[in-house]
Amino acid sequence: MIGTLYGLGVGPGDPELITVKAFRTLKESPVIAYPKKLKGSKSYAHQIIDVYINPDEKEMLGLIFPMTKDPTILEREWTLTVETVWEKLKEGKDVAFVTEGDPLLYSTFIHMMKLMEERHPEVPIKTVPGISSINGAASRLGIPLAEGDDHVAIIPAQDDYEKMKKAIVDNDCVVFIKVAKVMDLMLAVLRELDLVDKASVVTKVTSDEEVVWKMEELDRTELEYLTLMVVRK
Repeated sequence: MIGTLYGLGVGPGDPELITVKAFRTLKESPVIAYPKKLKGSKSYAHQIIDVYINPDEKEMLGLIFPMTKDPTILEREWTLTVETVWEKLKEGKDVAFVTEGDPLLYSTFIHMMKLMEERHPEVPIKTVPGISSINGAASRLGIPLAEGDDHVAIIPAQDDYEKMKKAIVDNDCVVFIKVAKVMDLMLAVLRELDLVDKASVVTKVTSDEEVVWKMEELDRTELEYLTLMVVRK
């Protein structure tokens, strides 16, 4: 009998923001798969679930996801990762792949799911939805994302001034994820539109390492990857 692969959303950072179903799945799954950092430190998702699992009672399967666009390296490493998980599944063990936020919203699990379906279609795959950083930020900042007929957009921030400007102009609320690398550009767009006071920026929302930034602090500031911006007109 083949085990089930679970994509487990464990929330934006606060361990109390995982669902009862995610908690139960963690307890019942003999193998916990998680993104592993090359330097050996715990990944963000691993930190979130730390309070709920005893690593001595589980098989902890650290998976490395290379940060590169080189197709040869990506193909090689992803093949290794999928086959590593398959080895556990074919033993009949359920594998819970933990991911911060939701497993079907800008998550590493999406690619894992697609490749597993392609290479081992016999594997049962289930997902457990989680609270995203977008919802976490709205709650933490006290910003309603949408009401009535409002348009809300979730957009990965890009180094494209006109595209980012259009996103703000065309919507009532925009959540820009992956915003750290283009913060100077985003600030320039906001200043042109006179909307700096309508923007909020937060890093690692709801976690112990959370930082809610003052907009005047952001010029030429090095920000961590898990930073997002909410613009609510």
